[in-house]
Amino acid sequence: MELMGTEEVCDRVEAAFNLLAKKWTGLIINALLAGELYFCELEKAIPALSARVLALRMRELEEEEVVVRAVSAGSPVRVSYALTEKGRALGPVIREIVAWAHSWSEPAAGPDALRRAWQTTTAS
Repeated sequence: MELMGTEEVCDRVEAAFNLLAKKWTGLIINALLAGELYFCELEKAIPALSARVLALRMRELEEEEVVVRAVSAGSPVRVSYALTEKGRALGPVIREIVAWAHSWSEPAAGPDALRRAWQTTTAS
């Protein structure tokens, strides 16, 4: 087996990080690890993600052959997405990131956390 040159490896690694580093991409792949989902199900799985950005990310992932898109005939037309073999190969990586986040990241400060913090400071 011939080893690839450092420059070729770096280009491949850089391309992979550029794809996965785009906002929402990891969450989309994580949602699809459970199986095929319709576009509307992906919207519900990631509520903070707008439909416009979701469509853009799905096109990018389809172009990179990470997901496959299926359109069902009928009325209304329904579009579903599933991970390809290439996409499913990201499963262990995504699961490790999820585990790392649970171990090392602080919970996001949502409205309830901000409200509790404000109540704590004003109660004193």
